Amino acid sequence: MKNKALITDPKKRHDFLLLFDVTDGNPNGDPDAGNLPRVDPETMQGIVTDVCLKRKVRDFVNIAKEGERAFEIYVQHKGILNKQNERAYLHLEEEGKLELPEKDNKRKEFLKNPGGENQENARRWMCTNFFDIRMFGAVMTTGVNCGQVRGPLQFTFGRSFNRIVPSDIAITRVALTNAEDIKGGSADDESARSGQMGRKTIVPYGLYLSKGFYSPHLGKDTGATAEDLEIFWDALQRMWEVDRSASRGFMAFRGLYIFTHENKLGNAPAHKLFDRLSVSRSDDARVPRKFDDYQVQLNTDNLPTGITCTAIG
Repeated sequence: MKNKALITDPKKRHDFLLLFDVTDGNPNGDPDAGNLPRVDPETMQGIVTDVCLKRKVRDFVNIAKEGERAFEIYVQHKGILNKQNERAYLHLEEEGKLELPEKDNKRKEFLKNPGGENQENARRWMCTNFFDIRMFGAVMTTGVNCGQVRGPLQFTFGRSFNRIVPSDIAITRVALTNAEDIKGGSADDESARSGQMGRKTIVPYGLYLSKGFYSPHLGKDTGATAEDLEIFWDALQRMWEVDRSASRGFMAFRGLYIFTHENKLGNAPAHKLFDRLSVSRSDDARVPRKFDDYQVQLNTDNLPTGITCTAIG
């Protein structure tokens, strides 16, 4: 990886741009709209939420760092967060730093209001053991109180460069849900099976851009490390390969552009650095249907003093 030591330095500020695309799939369904692809209703640009991107990062890290200490994932599929929180207090009890009450009612009350020092020790243990708490932050005040963590790493929503027109496609299923769905025959009569209809909504093609930020000040508070940043940059490039789904079509990584600041407070405003990436539609592509229908240009001339740009992909 180019400039590996630089872009994995947790003491430096990093602003970054992530390019990715989708072909014939739904990159992020909207539950408020029947799981249709998310769109800006005024511009019809496609949207992929920060939560969706963080889920992909979590899943990749969970696979890549499986079983490794300090790389557990807090927000798991069907996970019980209060049970995760309680582990911190059980660990502190094992270390002799506190004694949990024996009775259930007193135990619950203690875990809800553990006191300042106990809560801070629990918070620190959660940061040390869970990658996504250390990097994205977490609110851990539900029932079992481990405090709150403001994460150093944040995304904006991904937004497509051009308007998308979701296609609603009819699909059929030959198997039936219930015997009562069979029309005009018995369950053994093949001619009676008319099948059932369904719908599948896809984006024919969309190229999306998401912006991201790493704060060294917050990273110091959570204990973020160079290894955390290394696996994070790796995840942005490779998480698409372990997240294949028929509903998502074909999603692919198309570029990562990291602006690293010498000064932890920043050497230039993020928006001015991001303006150096230009993405435009090719002249002969009236309707974009592939990545080559776009021209991507990064201007690295006369970068502000103290700024290093690392382009990957």
